[in-house]
Amino acid sequence: MPAELSVAELTAVFEDFTRMAIRLPAGQRRSFTTLSVLHTLARRGPRRLTELTASEQVTQSAITQIVTKLERDGLVRREPDPSDGRGVLVRITEAGAAVVDGRRAERQARLAELAGRLTPAERTAIAAALPALARLVELDQGRTVQ
Repeated sequence: MPAELSVAELTAVFEDFTRMAIRLPAGQRRSFTTLSVLHTLARRGPRRLTELTASEQVTQSAITQIVTKLERDGLVRREPDPSDGRGVLVRITEAGAAVVDGRRAERQARLAELAGRLTPAERTAIAAALPALARLVELDQGRTVQ
């Protein structure tokens, strides 16, 4: 008989795992929100500042400062929104994508090292859980903001 899911335990493990995963890469020390903006642009493509404000859960002035700094560092660029001549899209540059890819590679290497220290049964359990975890992400991405 399968064990019942403890949402409280799931939440606690996710919080701990997220904190660990965020800190695994040693290079490109930037704030969490700055890195989150880069990851959002890398995964979801160009976004308007208002979309980034909503997705990153920060103020308009904060996202403007972050994007200005990232632009100055050559990691993003602003360009006209083809669907609205008054709007601006923020797009990740090749240098910005390299930051995201480098952090992902570092994270993968460290997680591979840690996973190698798990038992075969623990690795199998994590592999079996991946589709359900991906589905949770999918469900969240489909939610409407209240």
